[in-house]
Amino acid sequence: MIITMQSAHNHRINPLNSNANRHNSILTPARILCFSFLAVILVGTFLLCLPISSKTGTFTPIINSMFTATTSTCVTGLIVYDTFTHWSIFGQVVILMLIQVGGLGLVTLTTFFMLLFKQKIGLSNMTLAQESAGTDTLVNLYFLIKLVVLSTFTVEITGAVILATRFIPKYGTEGVWISVFTAISAYCNAGIDLLGREGQFSSLVNYVDDPIICITIMMLIIIGGLGFIVFQDVLSHKRHKTLMLHTKAVLFITALLIVGGAIFVFISEFTNPYTLKNLPMWQKIMASFFQSVTTRTAGFNTISQGDLRDPTKAISCILMFIGAAPGSTGGGIKCTTFMVLAMTVLSTLRNKTETTIMRRKVSHFVVYKSLTVATLGVMIVSIATSVLIIETGYNMLDCLFETISGFATVGLTTGITPTLGNFSKSALILCMYIGRCGSFSFVMAMTLRQAYIPKKLIIPEGQVFVG
Repeated sequence: MIITMQSAHNHRINPLNSNANRHNSILTPARILCFSFLAVILVGTFLLCLPISSKTGTFTPIINSMFTATTSTCVTGLIVYDTFTHWSIFGQVVILMLIQVGGLGLVTLTTFFMLLFKQKIGLSNMTLAQESAGTDTLVNLYFLIKLVVLSTFTVEITGAVILATRFIPKYGTEGVWISVFTAISAYCNAGIDLLGREGQFSSLVNYVDDPIICITIMMLIIIGGLGFIVFQDVLSHKRHKTLMLHTKAVLFITALLIVGGAIFVFISEFTNPYTLKNLPMWQKIMASFFQSVTTRTAGFNTISQGDLRDPTKAISCILMFIGAAPGSTGGGIKCTTFMVLAMTVLSTLRNKTETTIMRRKVSHFVVYKSLTVATLGVMIVSIATSVLIIETGYNMLDCLFETISGFATVGLTTGITPTLGNFSKSALILCMYIGRCGSFSFVMAMTLRQAYIPKKLIIPEGQVFVG
């Protein structure tokens, strides 16, 4: 979310220009982005409602169609129907298109094609593209937008080719479609698959012993979750000779969370007969890493989530809530937000007045924004979890797992999503939507008036005791 400071003069209403001012206040970048996702969801809901979208040739209930359209556009992966057994080829194509548009962002795709066909892009469109790409500067935005789309297609095609070496021998020509669908879903961190032919809602459980499929999908998930800003910085590393603090922070915290999560899962599930116990050692290690990676907002699973022990579910909730990197296809409060908060706590414990990361000072506004994002996330998850508990009667941990999975656009489920009532589905739909837009951007988009403080106004300092 990009916030620009405007002078008090800009906020004075000119009678001759009041309509223009009102129009500009309504069409903020954050609001347009949120509405663009909503528009895609509504179109997807309409298409998925049609009889042509289901294998039975009947209308799909609106609430279930909207749930599927939302989970696809918001690249979440929670599903009320098994994708293969319920949806026709037409429905599957609609879902895949929603995943691709949702993963990249409608504004990013639109801007790319405008650049491709050499159309003029105004400052307002550039600001929108900047917001969608997750960068705070217009410098090299042309390069970044092209990089986002071209690298996405390149990685997805590469992933599909590798997966095809497994799926084509098994399913013939149909394996091409399965490979393409799975690769796009993995890179966009969606977690939706077409493997229900091997058992409804089975995901990748039948491939826990296949390193080609597991490692390929893990790499697609990680690459998709790093963020396009990191890609741009790494590619320009030779020219600048150094990496941005953002890139270093993302790479460090990503590696730390994946390795740390894998170790925890390995220890916690080692003797669980329903998950890791009966697997050979190398498969235990691979399944542990896959579980840790998929909580980065991917949604695929090679071990049953419903059979996980409570400590594993709890650590999975934490990893899902943290999520991927800003400007990526993943969700969550973002790993950099978590790092800023963690380093702020550490700085406070060391009696320091400034938050530092890798010997670089972090501005107070970034700290405040990080705290706001995390707080909003906790509030949203808490309310939605309460709705699920009240309506379904399931235990709190399973409901919390499902809600965080929706808010963080992960898609992992303990198996209760298909059994949820309409109120719970509606709560998860809202969670997925807010999670994809970003809680901070969503609140800013819904705020009709934004307060400002004139530069010359000095606010007296007050004292509040905490801790």
